[in-house]
Amino acid sequence: MVVVNCNNPEAEMKRNKISRMDIANYIGCSYRTINSRFCGESQWWFDECVMIRDEFFPELSLDYLFPYDKGA
Repeated sequence: MVVVNCNNPEAEMKRNKISRMDIANYIGCSYRTINSRFCGESQWWFDECVMIRDEFFPELSLDYLFPYDKGA
């Protein structure tokens, strides 16, 4: 399982006043689903990470925004 570290997206969301609900609404999932992803309880889909980056943080790289550990 690939584990995504959500510290960077959380920090960028705070800087830009973007809520988890904003993210959930944009990618078309429930708050519960997005919350479980941010808490590490379920996996992020690559296309969701790209959608979030493209819409909310186009100036940031995916590697910065969603760093991950393949070995976890």
